[in-house]
Amino acid sequence: MTTADQESPFADLGEVLVIIPTYNEAENVERIISRVRAAVPEVHVLVADDNSPDGTGDIADKLAGADSQVHVLHRKGKEGLGAAYLAGFRWGIERGYQVLVEMDADGSHRPEELPRLLTALRSADLVLGSRWVPGGAVVNWPRSRLLLSRGGSLYSRLMLDVPIRDVTGGYRAFRRETLEGLGMEHVASAGYCFQVDLAWRTVKAGYKVAEVPITFVERELGASKMSRSIVLEALWRVTAWGVGARLDKLRGRK
Repeated sequence: MTTADQESPFADLGEVLVIIPTYNEAENVERIISRVRAAVPEVHVLVADDNSPDGTGDIADKLAGADSQVHVLHRKGKEGLGAAYLAGFRWGIERGYQVLVEMDADGSHRPEELPRLLTALRSADLVLGSRWVPGGAVVNWPRSRLLLSRGGSLYSRLMLDVPIRDVTGGYRAFRRETLEGLGMEHVASAGYCFQVDLAWRTVKAGYKVAEVPITFVERELGASKMSRSIVLEALWRVTAWGVGARLDKLRGRK
């Protein structure tokens, strides 16, 4: 791992690793890596590929061969978004990165907004790129998807009692120490409710969470991974967590 450029505006944060999970993102992976490297040249990128049959992993390997700040983690198969991020977090922590960033491969999380998240991390333990705070926005979503996302965030916020407007968002920057303090080995959620799980754990652990506005842009290339089963998994898990937390309070547990 190369030494962080001390002239970088984010040198005080330590080395930054942007983790990009992929499954069948051959149309997007080169483009998103190029944008990340242009937006914040000093960061490193880890592509966590779930053995994509469309050759995404091979493309990532070629990019890594040409750029020492690009890395590839080849996984055995498709195990879910949460599992991919957890593997990426472990990979980064083992190699000494001080900041670990979650970012989608399809361009919906704009790399050009990454400096905003990193700047906010100076006074927080976790920074969320938020669609639902003032200044946040969503582009090219149908009304049904918009209502589903806003409703899911609202339900999660109320059910789990977390002061976060965009609980389900996946554009995030963690301090290494935050992830190490969350008990990642106990995280079981694999789908999109993984994001709710980590946000809730962060709040419960007493870490400082900040939200900064982002513009979320619907993917132009490739197929969305969202499905009915993912939504249902998130619904029942959040409900179970919320009910369990309320029962614990009634029993006098912390």
